[in-house]
Amino acid sequence: MTQVVVLQPLLAAWLVTVLGGVALAFAGFALWRGLQGWPWRALALGLCLLGLANPALQHEDRKPLSDIVILLVDDSASQTLSDRTFQTAQAVEAMKAKVALLPNTELRLVHIADGQDNGGTLAMKAIADALVQEPQARIAGVIVITDGQVHDLPAAPALPAPLHVLLTGRKGDWDRRLSITNAPAFAIIGEEASLSFKIEDQGQTPLTAAASVDVTIALDADAPQTFTVPLGQEVTLPLTLPHAGINVVQLSIAPQSGELTDRNNAAVVQINGVRDRLRVLLISGEPNPGERVWRNLLKSDPSVDLVHFTILRSPEKQDLIPQSELSLIAFPIKELFVDKIKEFDLILFDRYAMRGILPMSYLQNVVDYVIQGGTVLVAAGPEFGQVDSLWRSPLAQILPVEPTSRLVEQGFKPQVTDLGRKHPVTQGLEALAPQGGWGRWFRLIEVTQRAGQVLMSGPDDKPLLVLDRVGQGRVAVLASDQSWLWGKGFEGGGPQLELLRRLAHWMLKQPELEEETLDATALGQSLTVTRRTILAATPPDVTVTLPDGSTATLPLLQTGPGQYRAAYPASQLGLYRLQQGDLVRVIAVGPSAPKEFEQTLASGDKLAPIVATTKGGILALENGIPDLRLVSDGRPAAGRGWIGITPRSAFVTGDIRVGPVLPAWAYLLLAALASVLAWWREGRKRSRV
Repeated sequence: MTQVVVLQPLLAAWLVTVLGGVALAFAGFALWRGLQGWPWRALALGLCLLGLANPALQHEDRKPLSDIVILLVDDSASQTLSDRTFQTAQAVEAMKAKVALLPNTELRLVHIADGQDNGGTLAMKAIADALVQEPQARIAGVIVITDGQVHDLPAAPALPAPLHVLLTGRKGDWDRRLSITNAPAFAIIGEEASLSFKIEDQGQTPLTAAASVDVTIALDADAPQTFTVPLGQEVTLPLTLPHAGINVVQLSIAPQSGELTDRNNAAVVQINGVRDRLRVLLISGEPNPGERVWRNLLKSDPSVDLVHFTILRSPEKQDLIPQSELSLIAFPIKELFVDKIKEFDLILFDRYAMRGILPMSYLQNVVDYVIQGGTVLVAAGPEFGQVDSLWRSPLAQILPVEPTSRLVEQGFKPQVTDLGRKHPVTQGLEALAPQGGWGRWFRLIEVTQRAGQVLMSGPDDKPLLVLDRVGQGRVAVLASDQSWLWGKGFEGGGPQLELLRRLAHWMLKQPELEEETLDATALGQSLTVTRRTILAATPPDVTVTLPDGSTATLPLLQTGPGQYRAAYPASQLGLYRLQQGDLVRVIAVGPSAPKEFEQTLASGDKLAPIVATTKGGILALENGIPDLRLVSDGRPAAGRGWIGITPRSAFVTGDIRVGPVLPAWAYLLLAALASVLAWWREGRKRSRV
């Protein structure tokens, strides 16, 4: 039981203070006048003020509480290196035993795992969470068993007790690591990009270590190449990405004898390959409603540079207007079809007819351009079946259709063929149809298929949209000039922009519109493998090569027309290789450089400033497990071979009883007695006089 004197004034505290000042003034006046009874007068006034202050005696029944020591154990990946797991387990058992010997002290054990999303060791967050669970007044100390590689130091909480770090690891540890110092997130296909990396040794490197090291570099599924680079210097690697989309670059070095780990001997960088601004040449044979459709579509894409020519006045036109009065510019055919034809990614002939403007040799250049990797799209009109058709030019060598010279002019709704339901250009278009189906078109140029793939058809299953690959290039023919009706919303319209956008992007070889693809995405430690095909009825299983070199077979399940998918649990972090026939895909699972292995040597330097503010200590477990002592608050809590905790003497109050020191009448009686003594003292003095 504890007794404490408390004040419970009968008047407001400020009023008691004012009265105290007045009483002090009266006592001073009595002393100045030389009154013999001034001490008794002051005593009487003081007793009155004490009665007004009403002192009371508070009795508390207190129950002492135990002190709490928080022991945090770092179980992150870097703690599995060397014999750190054994050191940690030994230290935990020793601390449990030492805390158990202390009087009135409890231990709270907290384990720290790797942070999510490659967050590293979040020790400060773990300390803050542990402190929230306990009363601050009972925390006597915090002990952390770790290698010192903590990645959330700015989140360090205010500690009410000493913080101690018991450091795992060995003084003689060393490690060699490969780190990426600079890597672009994306690069333009065909242009050189730079990736910088560095190979360095940390710790007590063996004297036999060489000044250079071999590094193996692989781009996607290509054969790896080995280069010799200097140790400890930043190296810049020039790269030229071969294709659009994700390109995976893997760098690795051979493990060395005696190093802590080889987990940081490799790095994977994923660079998104993007095309430079795409150049499209649109040639309209004559003004027509569909011309604006193509122009608006291509101009709406900021990555497309469009060069558009419309033949407004044919050479055979006889209107007797002098050439000097014409405002039309001459068609720069030589510049476009000889000098700069290879600079274009797509050439689009929109209702173009042979009117003597383009020489046959120039159209042969277009054929060569396609065979060497270019693309040509023919949007056909009535002229495609006439005598001046493009079919009657060298371009016929690469066109997948042949006109019959018959023009079908009747209402029909375009239909997606069975093959078209699998092809990425037309797959899913039927789901975009308005209520009641697509609107009708009213003109079809009858053609017969010679090659390629028919994705859409018109009346009587006549080919409407035909795609083909020629050499390294691509050719497409749209056998109607009525697609603009969908854009106008005639009879509900249809997915005009989506169809033409996909068609143009397929021509421009965008990877998401390839017919035969093997793709994979990684979410956490799970792979989703997707196969798209328009040829195989049931594609064979995918062979998965794991980071450790072992292989597994993954069967695919059909999820839609021409689409197959399967999930694969990626139990290992690193590079996975997927192969199905000639299709190969590589994908990285996990971070390219895990944060836990960026710095693998044990060190207390990062935690030293925080430990110093609490007067704690950093001791290496290699030198033995320290003793545990009790130290006073504010004193140094660590020394050679020992660490200390601060007893907090916390308690909980069970019962409180309050009673006055004296009753009110006692203060009045004592004040009256002091007043009488003052009067008697002063009365005796006057009688002598």
